[in-house]
Amino acid sequence: MEIVSGSCRFGLWYVQIWWNDTAVHRVHFSTTAIEGDVPPLIRKYCGGQPVDCSALDSFALHDDTMYSRIYKEVRTVQYGTTKTYGEIAENVGTAPRVVGQAMARNPTPLVIPCHRIVAVNGIGGFSPSVEIKEALLGMEAKGMRKILQGKKSS
Repeated sequence: MEIVSGSCRFGLWYVQIWWNDTAVHRVHFSTTAIEGDVPPLIRKYCGGQPVDCSALDSFALHDDTMYSRIYKEVRTVQYGTTKTYGEIAENVGTAPRVVGQAMARNPTPLVIPCHRIVAVNGIGGFSPSVEIKEALLGMEAKGMRKILQGKKSS
């Protein structure tokens, strides 16, 4: 299957995506790109809509390595919530440092939402940039407020 690429805006950045009909192969943040087709869930997410990206698959989930097990656990962290490196490590039976290494090497951020994994004493790192991690978490917090306000008015 042919891998296609495209990009969409997220704040000051572009989210570039390489994917095919079955899985997302790579996600990259940059300051320059040409907008093009991306999976609709990604475009909605980057537009600030509270969507669940777990319907998208990542090729990084399909082997039996420790990183793959970590990525599968990270996918259970819901929109608008966070877990610590230590919590993920405990759930998969490894060290927090290994979780941090897996997050730094995550080829498909957003699909595997590594921005939701934080340090016990702060936000932690994010390979594209901590500013992007802060923006993603801030957008999700805002989306959760909208969801909760909608439930209160129902």
